[in-house]
Amino acid sequence: MSEPIRLSKAVIALTGCSRRESELYIEGGWVTVDGEVVDAPQFMVAEGQQVELLPGARPDEAEPVTILLHKPAGIESDSGEQRAASLLGADTRVSEHTEPPMRVLRRHFTRLDVPMPLTRQASGLLVLTQDWQVKRKLTEDAGRLEQEYVVDVGGTIAEGGLERLNRGESSGKWKLPACKLSWQSENRLRFAGKDLSAERIEAMCASVGLSASAIKRIRIGSIAMARLQPGQWRYLHKGKRF
Repeated sequence: MSEPIRLSKAVIALTGCSRRESELYIEGGWVTVDGEVVDAPQFMVAEGQQVELLPGARPDEAEPVTILLHKPAGIESDSGEQRAASLLGADTRVSEHTEPPMRVLRRHFTRLDVPMPLTRQASGLLVLTQDWQVKRKLTEDAGRLEQEYVVDVGGTIAEGGLERLNRGESSGKWKLPACKLSWQSENRLRFAGKDLSAERIEAMCASVGLSASAIKRIRIGSIAMARLQPGQWRYLHKGKRF
């Protein structure tokens, strides 16, 4: 009985390609073993297992991906065992109607940066990216990108409080930014503005006699969370910009 061999070697034997090309085929999700996609070149293939290339296979360099996740409250953005990246998987993805459709690969869940994190107790739109251009945009331009939040509040707002928050003012350690605020319901406020964060929103609410019981980010720049449910994610379409 023959010894198992690396999948990359099996692809070379199958196609006559170079070692680098075989790795690109595999890492691009173009190779199946017994009908299942395997994207690890070091995967060991036993004698009798069927290795095949999918139709349209190309040995191209894999492009970095950006993932949009609806982070639930109580989950850390980028550290700890209960971190946002642990929620990512094929079973929690919401499919996009794109041609060709994006295939979920294991490498998409590695080396992800979180340039605009949310606090543990905040929920909503979280961006995880492998793309240095997206990371730079959300880091260097964070203060210039409008964000939108919906906030559940308790208490009684001070007289003229909404107008004060719309103008922006200082409160304690924060220089509170001017915002566009409106009531969405009796106990829910919509915040839209630049240089916002969950901490600043809590301070803004407290400055006018309100307490924020739930803070959810629903938009960053031109990218909205849309219909993602807590724990669900989707890819950012190629060509979309914040």
